Amino acid sequence: MARAAVSSSSGTPRRSQRNIKKESDQVTIKQEEEAPRGKGTKRSTQSSTPNASSKRVKLSTSPDASIGTTSQRRAKQEEDVDAKHPSPSPRKQKTVKTKAEKAAELQEKKLKAYTQFSNSSLFPDFQHPTPDECKLARRILAELHGDRNRPEKITAPTNRAGCGDSASVLDALVRTILSQNTSDKNSTRAKLNMDKVYGGSDKWDAIVAGGQPKLQKTIESGGLSQSKSKVIIDILTQAKEKYGEYSLNHLFEASNEDAMREMLGFQGVGPKTASCVLLFCLRRESFAVDTHVHRITGLLGWRPKDCSREEAHAHLDARVPDEDKYALHILIINHGKRCEECRAGGKSLGKCELRKAFRSGKVKGEAGEDVKLEEIQTIKQEDHDVKTDHDAIAHAVEQPA
Repeated sequence: MARAAVSSSSGTPRRSQRNIKKESDQVTIKQEEEAPRGKGTKRSTQSSTPNASSKRVKLSTSPDASIGTTSQRRAKQEEDVDAKHPSPSPRKQKTVKTKAEKAAELQEKKLKAYTQFSNSSLFPDFQHPTPDECKLARRILAELHGDRNRPEKITAPTNRAGCGDSASVLDALVRTILSQNTSDKNSTRAKLNMDKVYGGSDKWDAIVAGGQPKLQKTIESGGLSQSKSKVIIDILTQAKEKYGEYSLNHLFEASNEDAMREMLGFQGVGPKTASCVLLFCLRRESFAVDTHVHRITGLLGWRPKDCSREEAHAHLDARVPDEDKYALHILIINHGKRCEECRAGGKSLGKCELRKAFRSGKVKGEAGEDVKLEEIQTIKQEDHDVKTDHDAIAHAVEQPA
């Protein structure tokens, strides 16, 4: 009776403690499901009741809520780390060099290399060619192509570009630049067109006034016209600014080293170009190394197999006797253009008189001893008598077109 009285006086049915807790849990879960899940929210495993055995999901606002993407959050975290732990040595900024700075750096390297090896070989232990080997090569090549001697007077050719063949140092330098990395035919076409467009071979004022684009178009038949035209304009401009006229003839009074250093100071002028001007125009003893000389001296064993043209120039200029430099330079180039075996891409057929003389250490000696000139005839007559049969010599020579 007492229990019934209590129940009726309250007006509501009595609920157990378990039912109250269950309903409370349902309300909590419902509220969490209805709450909007926005960006920047994260789940928390903290329970809503300290005594509950199960964990509940609770929404909390992250301080990075405004950062939506993973990459943005990662970047923000890296910034925070950098702010807390600054780098002891900040990253060094890469310096970008201007064209002028690059050109100055290149000129400095050229002059340094020339100064280091101007009077000696880079390969002091490489004992070839010997003076007698040079004389042997000259004798054989002279029989094949006719000997060469320096003329008494220099006259600039009017029907070809030439390579340093001029009484004017500036003209000789320009002609040699036109001959770089191209055939004689192409360089001649470029030079003749240049004379036609500007009205002569030494119209330097007109060339500079016309500008680089006009000169580039004028000499395009010679190849590499963009770089060559820029080099020529720069040399003319520098000569005018430095000496008050378009001339480099003061180099006639300079020493070999000073003349080489001044020419190498121009961008686009290397050891081969400067050496050609020194040999032909200034009439000094210098052994220029072009692609033919580099190839054939390699075949003869006159230089280390893997040395560059610049290294070969330093080595051969120190080894070849002065009295043979002019003739050997021209004869080797002539032979390199005409001999079927020694020309670029040629195959050894065992018929080239020059290569036969130097093959297998037969003449130059295994230990590098001097050549015995009396062996020449024995070697040259292995297959036929060259002295009496000129046709036998001509088999190794390509007739000019």
